[in-house]
Amino acid sequence: MMKGFIELTSESQLDEIDSASRNGKGVLIYKHSTRCFISSMAQRRLSGLDTDEIPAYYLDLLRYRSVSNAIAEKYGVGHQSPQLLWIVDGKCVEHTSHEGVSSEVVDTWMEHA
Repeated sequence: MMKGFIELTSESQLDEIDSASRNGKGVLIYKHSTRCFISSMAQRRLSGLDTDEIPAYYLDLLRYRSVSNAIAEKYGVGHQSPQLLWIVDGKCVEHTSHEGVSSEVVDTWMEHA
């Protein structure tokens, strides 16, 4: 689990995310594989993210694969690991995966929100 992130463990939390995404800033979902080297690198690149600015959710997709599948279906973004999704007004407006996952990418998304 990452400091400042809310653990995403159930599909019912997606309604919470949609509601929070109407805050004018958006909500971040980070999908992480605890067995993947690239995910470990991505997690380090996110360590500088200011979670006081935006709600950020962390999904351990090995433990909660059904939640990962529900995210892919709900937001229309195929599963990747690691993966970041930017949710605004209940829709995924930006996403990236693998080496594209970083706090700088999130900063760019927030600038255009």
